[in-house]
Amino acid sequence: MDSALIPEGVKRCSFTQFAIWLLVLGALMAWGVLAGLLVFWKGLNVTGLSDYFGFGLWITVDLAVIALGAGAFFTGFLTYIIGKKELKDIINLAVVIGFICYTGAQLVLVLDIGQPLRAWFSFWHPNVHSMLTEVIFCITCYTMVLTIEYVPLILENRQLDKIRGIHFFSHNLHEIMALFAATGTFLSFFHQGSLGGMYGVLFGRPFAFREGFFIWPWTFFLFVASAIASGPSLTILVCYLTQEVTKKKLVRKEVLWELAKISGYLLAFYMVVKLLDTWYWAYVYAPSVGLTLGSFYKAPYGLWLLFAELVLCGIIPAVMLLTPKVRQDDVWMLAACFLNCVGCLINRFVFTVQTLAAPVMPFDRWELYIPTWQEWAPTVALIAYGALLVSLSYRYLPVFPREKELNLIK
Repeated sequence: MDSALIPEGVKRCSFTQFAIWLLVLGALMAWGVLAGLLVFWKGLNVTGLSDYFGFGLWITVDLAVIALGAGAFFTGFLTYIIGKKELKDIINLAVVIGFICYTGAQLVLVLDIGQPLRAWFSFWHPNVHSMLTEVIFCITCYTMVLTIEYVPLILENRQLDKIRGIHFFSHNLHEIMALFAATGTFLSFFHQGSLGGMYGVLFGRPFAFREGFFIWPWTFFLFVASAIASGPSLTILVCYLTQEVTKKKLVRKEVLWELAKISGYLLAFYMVVKLLDTWYWAYVYAPSVGLTLGSFYKAPYGLWLLFAELVLCGIIPAVMLLTPKVRQDDVWMLAACFLNCVGCLINRFVFTVQTLAAPVMPFDRWELYIPTWQEWAPTVALIAYGALLVSLSYRYLPVFPREKELNLIK
């Protein structure tokens, strides 16, 4: 039925199977839309958000997917700026994932801001003293860059590419892609950093507050480092999952091993600076304000979170990815990449939720945040949205340039 739209020389599942898969994803997205409509109708009082928790699940997920979407800008940086041409085999997938992460995060953010009809205020009446203003502008601009990077891939669809004007336009966009990669790197660096810097300047929240380098708190650089360390790992996970589902070889193992090694080095660097930051915060800053490490870790936000973030999902996957024999074993490499991504998620959770849960005044107490189904549904819908876009891109676009060659060899 849609065979004329499928890239030439490759095979896809039947349209019936694909339609059933789309119906499943559509149902999950409809559940999220229903929850979103309830939020618009009844307000944020149907969520677990409160005067204590202005941020919750949505911001945690937003920060996590934006960080994990860094695989797009960093892979583009490595491919077009550094010159690692072998990564061209996977750069298209990285762009698709980045586009999903950024557009999906903005869709969920529409619910979180409370009055989405006034979202344009942040552009027309910007608070020039807020780091969030820089974040809003950079994320919006980088989403535009990702869209520009995604458009040539769409225009390479088998039928669209037959149109002479579209073919010419797409080819010329590819020629200047290095410019967009450099622009994306600049924009992404600053908004990833400002998302972390936003927490670091919270002087009244000693769990998050950090001293800094000139005008930037340490969290500015830590968020950048964690994003570029975990982003490539998500790209590897999605690539392997796509290969397993389709039962095809889409990218050479050597390319994935190289990307995993780069992710390992970046994660190792991040863990070094993160451990130094944690030590200084726990044993120098906290005592200076009359607190101890234990002051910030009470049930259910216990020290197990610190162990999970720094050791289980930090040091261990870094060692695994830097060990050639482990990295070149599919199961262990995927486990390391998964732990890396989970570590990024935990980091965003503790900065978002645990920061607000910890008491800051003598008469305060530890607060517990429990998201409602109206918060979980859009989160699940975001994942379904990502699966939908990856599925459509894989079926109808030449996402993997060496797919035909690799499967002919097989």
